[in-house]
Amino acid sequence: MRKTYVTSMPNRIGAFLKASKCFSVLGINITRVSYNKAVDSHTLFIDAEGTEEQLRKADAELEKIGYLQTTNAQTSIVLLEFCLKDVPGSVMDVLTLIDEFNFNISYISSQENGTDYQYFKMGLYVDDSEKISEFLIEAEKLCKVRVIDYNSSEKVYDNSIFYNTYVMGLSQTMGLTPDVSKGLLVNVNLAMQTLDEQGLSPYRTFDSISKFAELLGASKGENFSPRISTHKITENTEIILVEPPCGSNTIIIKSNGNILFIDSGYACYKEEMKNIFRRIIPDYDEIKKTILITHADVDHCGLLPIFDEIISSHKTALCLKNEYSEENGYREENPLHRPYISICKLLTSYKCTNPEKITVLWKDVENPTEPLTQIGFYNFGELHFEVYEGKGGHLPGEIVLIDYQNHIAITGDIYINTHGLTPQQAEYNQYAPILMTSVDTAPALCMEERKAIMQRLGVGDWQIFGAHGFKKDYSVNA
Repeated sequence: MRKTYVTSMPNRIGAFLKASKCFSVLGINITRVSYNKAVDSHTLFIDAEGTEEQLRKADAELEKIGYLQTTNAQTSIVLLEFCLKDVPGSVMDVLTLIDEFNFNISYISSQENGTDYQYFKMGLYVDDSEKISEFLIEAEKLCKVRVIDYNSSEKVYDNSIFYNTYVMGLSQTMGLTPDVSKGLLVNVNLAMQTLDEQGLSPYRTFDSISKFAELLGASKGENFSPRISTHKITENTEIILVEPPCGSNTIIIKSNGNILFIDSGYACYKEEMKNIFRRIIPDYDEIKKTILITHADVDHCGLLPIFDEIISSHKTALCLKNEYSEENGYREENPLHRPYISICKLLTSYKCTNPEKITVLWKDVENPTEPLTQIGFYNFGELHFEVYEGKGGHLPGEIVLIDYQNHIAITGDIYINTHGLTPQQAEYNQYAPILMTSVDTAPALCMEERKAIMQRLGVGDWQIFGAHGFKKDYSVNA
């Protein structure tokens, strides 16, 4: 079995050697090591492979020498700016106060600016929020002090404990448990290592991940306000479109008293979405809940565990089954993309669904030659859909449903109404591709699929329901 160790080691010669001996003596093979002093001078990630007993002994040995990080560690860096008179020795009182509080300085920078004052920026190691509060009270008696927001500052002033500080911020934003935070820590490091090996700067990527998490967190609870619209199809059939600020739409079809859900958004909004479902469907808790999935992306499958039956294409079912077996999904098959998908799953509280719930109604197309291939039909109440599978431009297993009688097309992510996004949805779409690795697996192929959808629509006025944004009204002339 394999295990990732997040070790906190002293920044001195022989520190890694000491850790390596722990594994070597126990006959454990190290399969990956990641350390970057410029990023974090204390944290070393070690992937080790051995038996359960060997790894258990390694836990004890690393803990004995003080190398294992605890999930409760609250150490962080507080960045402060002191406004001091530009005279000799003005900084001495501040340094003396720092010494009295027994704080370590991790960063210091100052330069004259042509005024009577000089601004000293300092990073202080802090492991007790009460101590820093007391320090600020005393420091204010000496000079003006400003706390610099580490996450939003344009320049990264200190990276010496980057991983813990960064992950702690994401975890607090999303309310993650310590166990989930540890998994997040490992995958943030994997993303950093991937970027480093490609010679890419990590800061824009990690800033986007932070903003992605902030958007997710800002829409929780009472702030969850999806746009909800109802579209009459026939006397006994209507489509209700639920558009959350982040993640995919959920389509609810009511026809002849029956209910069908299509796609389900992020898992982190489970309770919020269930409350909406109960408002729309008074007997929601009593009915059998069936959902159809257009494809197997995280932002479409987050609520699958709350449904009784899941309808999907053969390839989507295979992807979901692989995830349940702790194997790679389609997005994770590319090692360069894997850490980002894992981060997205952790931030959104994604849980794999039991494959016993999955029903595949249509044939599998192993090697499609066309952008869209008809794989069967799906009837629901008064609606009669032809079902088409895409060639994988957005994601393998993607499907499109077209009702030629009622002029309805349900297109998933192959075709979305980009002009029908709310401001929140548009902002989310700026950052989502960072964690989803790409909006489309093969953009050129997805464009062919979009064209194929439009070419298949017959003469008349159509309603197109994509997985993001408002319904698209589209007319085809004779």
